[in-house]
Amino acid sequence: MHIDAQSMATSELYHLITQTVIPRPIAWVLTDSGCHNYNLAPFSYFTPVSSNPPLLMISVGKKPNGDIKDTTRNAIDKQHMVIHIASVSTAEHVTTTAATLEHGDSEVTHSQLELVEFDGFVLPRLKDCSVAFGCSLYQTQEIGDTPQTLIFAEIQTIYINPEVVDDSQQRLKIDALALDPLSRLGGGEYAVLERTFSIVRPQ
Repeated sequence: MHIDAQSMATSELYHLITQTVIPRPIAWVLTDSGCHNYNLAPFSYFTPVSSNPPLLMISVGKKPNGDIKDTTRNAIDKQHMVIHIASVSTAEHVTTTAATLEHGDSEVTHSQLELVEFDGFVLPRLKDCSVAFGCSLYQTQEIGDTPQTLIFAEIQTIYINPEVVDDSQQRLKIDALALDPLSRLGGGEYAVLERTFSIVRPQ
């Protein structure tokens, strides 16, 4: 099958891309709406893009009414965010926090999620996530006709649950199966890791 991407409607192309670029990690992003009122939203258009500076990127669309999403607004206004790696155990809450709420309504409160202090960072983190990146806003970039906002977040500090660290290695190594990351597929589908394997890279 050969498909001409230029002839496809945006919605059709989105549906196809999200079913073929799989699995995708999920960034569960906490931002500050003001007065300790926290926004929380998942994004699977998400990837690391640089180690120096240490940058993560999320791509954020708009609300159904065309307004920018709270994650974008808060990141620009407050200049910081916490990017969590969602686990399989949080799948229901991840989906719930994808709902569109009025600005200022907290997904954390709606989903009854627990926050804890993030040592050395201005925002709290989700208690039930084993990895959290405390980030400052590096830059944003608008792309496309809609447009979509690319948010580049610079990692300032990292929380890692000791239970997902493989202590048998000299170098810090995360046990991927213990982390149990939630992976995004197309539509309403998700995937889990069931095994890992290694291949020695050439010199």
